[in-house]
Amino acid sequence: MGKSQREKGKRGERELSNLLKDHGYNCRRGQQYCGTNGDADVVGLPGIHIECKRVERLNLEDAVKQAVDDTTAEKLPFSEEIYPAVFHRRNRGSWLVTMRLEDWINLYREWDAGRQLDGG
Repeated sequence: MGKSQREKGKRGERELSNLLKDHGYNCRRGQQYCGTNGDADVVGLPGIHIECKRVERLNLEDAVKQAVDDTTAEKLPFSEEIYPAVFHRRNRGSWLVTMRLEDWINLYREWDAGRQLDGG
């Protein structure tokens, strides 16, 4: 990967972390230095492993596989799930999130259970 691609990736990670901060989440870039250590690109959403991609052409299968593989190395207290998610955007495009269906179902189930507890 060339220097300009790495810089674009860093800018994308900063952009995403700032956007999540704007929504009230205390997020920041991860501590990766070479991109091969398995750390999340952006941290601050407990239970979500963020793989950030800021490219025009993205192989989603490869990106999701990278997020899944990196997630297996992470552990949260009390055996909580960590859901791998790829946050991605093209030039002049909107941010999108891609994740496995079974992970999305689990997140939705948790949200729905909380809504029912609140009387919603």
